[in-house]
Amino acid sequence: MSARQHARSVARRRDPSSTPRRVAGAAYTAASVALAAVAAWPVYATGAFVLLVVVSALAAAAVVAVVSWRRWGGWALTVGLVVAFAVLAVPVAVPSRMTSVLDGARGLGEAFGGVIVAWKDLVTVDLPVGTYRNLLVPALVVFLVGTALTLAFSVRADGRASIAVITGMAMPGFGLFFGRTATSAPLTVGPVEVRAPVETAVGLGALLAAVLWLAWRAREERGRALARASVVSATVGRGASLVGRRRAALGAAMIGVAAVATVAVVPSAARDADRLVLRSAAGPERQIARAASPLAEYRALFSDARSDDVLFRVGGDGELPQRVRIATLDTYDGEIFRASGAGGGGFVRLPSSRDAGEGRAVDAEIEIVDLGGLWMPTVGRLARATFDGDRRALLADRFYYSADAQAGVQIAEGGLRAGDRYRLVAVEPTGSDLTSLSAPGDASGPSGGDNLRRWVQEHVTGSGGAALQGLVQLLRERGYLSHSLAPEGASAPAWAEELPGYQVQPSASGHSLARIDRMFERLLEREDDPRAAASDNYVAAVGDDEQFAVAAALIAHELGFPARVVVGARLSSTDSTLPTCDAGECRPRDVSAWTEVQGVDGRWTPVDVTPQWAKSPSLEVTQQQDPENVTEVRPDTVEEVIPPEPVQEDDALDDDQSIEDGIDLTWLWMLLRIGGIAVLSLLVVLGPFLAVIAAKAVRRRGRRRAPDPRDAIAGGWDEYVDAGVDSRHVLPPAPTRRETADAFATPGGIPLADAADRAVFSSATVSADEAAAFWRIVDEERRALRTRQSRWQRLRAAVSLRSFLRFLAPRRSRQRPPHRVERGKRPAVQGGRDTT
Repeated sequence: MSARQHARSVARRRDPSSTPRRVAGAAYTAASVALAAVAAWPVYATGAFVLLVVVSALAAAAVVAVVSWRRWGGWALTVGLVVAFAVLAVPVAVPSRMTSVLDGARGLGEAFGGVIVAWKDLVTVDLPVGTYRNLLVPALVVFLVGTALTLAFSVRADGRASIAVITGMAMPGFGLFFGRTATSAPLTVGPVEVRAPVETAVGLGALLAAVLWLAWRAREERGRALARASVVSATVGRGASLVGRRRAALGAAMIGVAAVATVAVVPSAARDADRLVLRSAAGPERQIARAASPLAEYRALFSDARSDDVLFRVGGDGELPQRVRIATLDTYDGEIFRASGAGGGGFVRLPSSRDAGEGRAVDAEIEIVDLGGLWMPTVGRLARATFDGDRRALLADRFYYSADAQAGVQIAEGGLRAGDRYRLVAVEPTGSDLTSLSAPGDASGPSGGDNLRRWVQEHVTGSGGAALQGLVQLLRERGYLSHSLAPEGASAPAWAEELPGYQVQPSASGHSLARIDRMFERLLEREDDPRAAASDNYVAAVGDDEQFAVAAALIAHELGFPARVVVGARLSSTDSTLPTCDAGECRPRDVSAWTEVQGVDGRWTPVDVTPQWAKSPSLEVTQQQDPENVTEVRPDTVEEVIPPEPVQEDDALDDDQSIEDGIDLTWLWMLLRIGGIAVLSLLVVLGPFLAVIAAKAVRRRGRRRAPDPRDAIAGGWDEYVDAGVDSRHVLPPAPTRRETADAFATPGGIPLADAADRAVFSSATVSADEAAAFWRIVDEERRALRTRQSRWQRLRAAVSLRSFLRFLAPRRSRQRPPHRVERGKRPAVQGGRDTT
């Protein structure tokens, strides 16, 4: 027999129970992999992910088996995992590169690069990502490395095996923290509603699997220790069995408490707070915040210099949409309507395809001609976007889409350029009737002002969508289209060439609350003018879609509808007064703005707001007679008092200064939320261990502060014994204090035993100082016990339950040897030493 075979034979004799330990470790690893796959399924939702999980788990198990069989170390395991990753990367993580040898080499480079950058990319792509680019690489890393580490630690025979719990519970965390921005739908079971059922089940399953495996390991280690102890009789074995049952009952109670805590904590911990932070941490929000609002630049499109420019072309062999959306603006601060780029409208990268829901399927090819900036024309609810041209790879990488806003942005090298082309496959929602909408009643945003409110109250009829439609229609009839400040009577601008009989009326740009309030003030003044009724001409509000879209949104807010403004173009319309793109070529004069309102069903309905241009406004107001009050002539002797110049209060400047000078604590609240969720998650995992440490501290404090010095010394001795038991020292059957001290073999153990015996059995008075001195020795001995342990052994002793369970041990019924004394009886003492 060779030396290596002899060593293996000796190892097998020393560890006869390796097979059950390996089976248990493999079972725990398999449970962790299954839970992690369930948690990460919403991220990918494709069969390729299932294949990746199975293949990577089997490959990791094979690497661990070879390393364990050859008894190699950690470096061998690392090399094996790197080789396995290189072999599996392209077939299972970047399958789109399995077309040629050259593409395979590129895919291998993308896979190794994805180990670093794909994690960030994963939180910027709309879910599910499928097999998009190299986004399966994080999953390969998690399931290959996580499985290998969990299995490698779980089959170890030493104390490091418990590290498997950390890696085993970290694997499901991948899916929870990189998954959806909202938890799974509540599950109703009778009268009980379980929130975040999938996340709760995954968290509870991971916790139960870890606790059950740790309990089995503790029992298996204890069985091996008893098997090696040749001095233990059959009676001791039966007593240990009873202790084991009591220990199992205590462990079951702890599992129950942990399960209840998990069910109570995980639904709130798994909410979209921290995952929303992950998914919104790397998007284009900064570029959106810096970009000018398309509505603020709307008036500039109608200059004569840009009249015949083509912004973009829309074509294709499929069915074309009715509207093309350039930007969705959902935030209004009283000055400018802009895109927030946050919350439910957050922009993320679009995977290869996504479920666009129900509606009319549309297929459009868009070519950019003279439209710059980051706002990218899109159609409907997008299902897929494919780019063409020289910049196709860059455009695909820098395209972000918001499913809630149904809008896209392009941040590739400053945005869109002439020649950029792409194809959009989408679903155009079926138009719902505005009159059938019901107001949710929870609209937020600034108020439209007193004049708008008065105008709404005077003209509103009915409720809900019918009332909104009536008000918007009336506003369009009493408004007049104007895109410029050209003086009245000037020649028609280029954008009005196709409007026969158009009369130029000047109008200011801007859509602030002051501008909208002035519009409704004009309307109210005209309605109060008797000549308006006589001429049947109530037209008084002059402006364009910029002002009327904001006015309609503010009216919707007054009626309880959430509203937003959309800048885009129409390819077709049943209303002949609205501009449409000619033959798919969209020019500046074809760009419009409209309002979208949301009903109780959550769907957004477009509301066209372009004012009429056939009837010119009459802006004169009835002349008021001068007052007939007699005015006294001021004598010449009266000195003229010149009032001081009023101090102009620039509210806008003050607001800006207050915003700049104020401290933005949004980051602090976000940090607190993330920290709170992390603490709650740690409490679920570490709660039982922290409870044990706290219970020991309370017990030690009670013993130390016992009112009777004798009880304090007896408690100190118990603390010393508990420290030794938790450190896995074996107590002799029915030991005396000296025998216990001999078993622990600490420097001050024997003096402690003698002092405790004297305090308990002697009739001499014991002072508080003696008790304090005794406890000082106890503290030193506890430190001596810890110094002989490794850091991991000290941590294991801190959370050990052995000291609690030793008091539950049944009394030994066997006959003790003659040299033993009954517990509680006073032995004969000579010179401070036992005579037994």
